[in-house]
Amino acid sequence: MSDLRDLLGDIVADVDAVFLFAPSSSFYGNFEEVADTLVVVVAEENAVGAENFVELPLEFNDVSSRVRFGIEGALGKDLIDEGAEIACATKTFDENIDTIMRVKANQFSPSGVYGLFTNSRAEPAVIRDVLEVAIELGKKGQKGKPVGALFVVGDAGKVMNKSRPLSYNPFEKSHVHVGDPIVNVMLKEFSRLDGAFVISDSGKIVSAYRYLEPAAEGVDIPKGLGARHMAAGAITRDTNAIAVVLSESDGLVRAFKGGELILELDPEEY
Repeated sequence: MSDLRDLLGDIVADVDAVFLFAPSSSFYGNFEEVADTLVVVVAEENAVGAENFVELPLEFNDVSSRVRFGIEGALGKDLIDEGAEIACATKTFDENIDTIMRVKANQFSPSGVYGLFTNSRAEPAVIRDVLEVAIELGKKGQKGKPVGALFVVGDAGKVMNKSRPLSYNPFEKSHVHVGDPIVNVMLKEFSRLDGAFVISDSGKIVSAYRYLEPAAEGVDIPKGLGARHMAAGAITRDTNAIAVVLSESDGLVRAFKGGELILELDPEEY
């Protein structure tokens, strides 16, 4: 009769790497002396002092998104190759790691999510803060009603040159930054009006109520997405900005870079 450990051991047998997602110090300590297997920590910060580390800028409550990001990050840092077999240890139902899965690095087609944070002009923390504002707005809406919003982040000078004001700019003489709780409340309030927010590389709110004017020809976005998404694709194709869109119709948050859709999140899962 087979031993249960032998059966489940197939999940981790002969893997090229073990990915630990936000492990505790004691959990990580058990892996420090594992021979002949690469151990990679994927977390918001390297609290355990891991030699091989991939920063996770969002919590990604959806396990598959978390694993995908970790793999893309490890590939981007040349820690693994595309043929690697990986055992992933992560949290699903508990505060502690409770799930082990085996995946191949080439199981996931590259989404560009890792590059959104690491290869953009804007600081990763700024992108994270903007995504969090959009996610929170997607959860609660404006006075209980769903709203849409468009945030253009980075390369603000060029974005301003490729847009025009729809109304007065409430941030024209201010020096406020996204991430500040009071500023986030202001962004949510102003989101009910038309136009895009323009945010600098460092997170300064440059403007609200901007009409984006880049030509949409050649921008390929999924069918069913409207003008706000088309504008996001076009402005990121013509500048080095990224764009975060909250859809009023389906409530999803999407991010664009280089004219392409590279991230889609359901606010209700965060």
